[in-house]
Amino acid sequence: MNYKIDNLQYCNWSREIFEINRQAGLDAVHVTIVYHEDYDEFLDELKKWELYFKENSDLIFLGRNFKDIDKAKEESKTAIFFGFQNCSPIEDDIYLVEKIHEHGCRFMQLTYNNQSLLATGCYEKIDSGVTNFGKEVIKEMNRVGIVIDMSHSAEKSTLDAIEFSEKPIAITHANPTFWHGAKRNKSNELLKALADSGGMLGFSLYPHHLKDNSNCTLDSFCEMVAKTADIMNVKNIGIGSDLCLNQPDLIVEWMRNGTWSKKKNYGEGSKNKPGFPKQPNWFTDARGFSNLDIGLKKIGFSDDEINDILGNNWYNFYKNI
Repeated sequence: MNYKIDNLQYCNWSREIFEINRQAGLDAVHVTIVYHEDYDEFLDELKKWELYFKENSDLIFLGRNFKDIDKAKEESKTAIFFGFQNCSPIEDDIYLVEKIHEHGCRFMQLTYNNQSLLATGCYEKIDSGVTNFGKEVIKEMNRVGIVIDMSHSAEKSTLDAIEFSEKPIAITHANPTFWHGAKRNKSNELLKALADSGGMLGFSLYPHHLKDNSNCTLDSFCEMVAKTADIMNVKNIGIGSDLCLNQPDLIVEWMRNGTWSKKKNYGEGSKNKPGFPKQPNWFTDARGFSNLDIGLKKIGFSDDEINDILGNNWYNFYKNI
């Protein structure tokens, strides 16, 4: 059986978007539900999702493990897996790791761009690696079943996480630096270490992570995927589109700054301009998976390899975790 999985979206959720994901044939989506929110604010976000699930029960339901991806496939629905792009909801309390898992969290970044209590983000000048608290949180995440996500983390911190985690980690949405040198993207050395440990890379379709940004071509993207497969092995790569459909532009400021800064800092590659960049015309939403299928075939991937990249690899990762 073949699956389609987008392992990162942060959209302004609505029935329209859930319908688009179904039209794209997505069996599962890992959704960001918090960035800088504390634990109580996370609980408020859960209430919003309870309503989404209730009002759109014909399209989506909460996913908790790989069996729910099978269920989604059988019922022609999309399993929604919760994730955090920062560790803010666990505050400084190791016991909250189990609590967030009980509420459905299955992925958590140790940091979002900046230094956190757990690790160093990719925008810091000095990368001190995973902290003492971070080591304890990694152990607890391994124990309860939350995937360590290092998408926005700095190099040493990410290599530390790979070393300290007893289970494979994920970089759910990033691309290699050999193709585009954004601070968020990852070096060949790191990608090799990730693959050697059984970890997964989800390729991002967010324009600031792409060569030529919004003007990135499908051919260029698929060439990058092929070269990355040579570095990592085709079994360790997938898609984490980082789609931010219908988000108001002010959300960019929240993503970048949260409550830690009064400045308007919009991040690497954005030229300090507010607002979301335009998606490439071949991936305006999840229905662009069909274009990826075409492009990957053109570059020389087999049908089995394409199915692996577009979902089966993520399914197996969920199953093994």
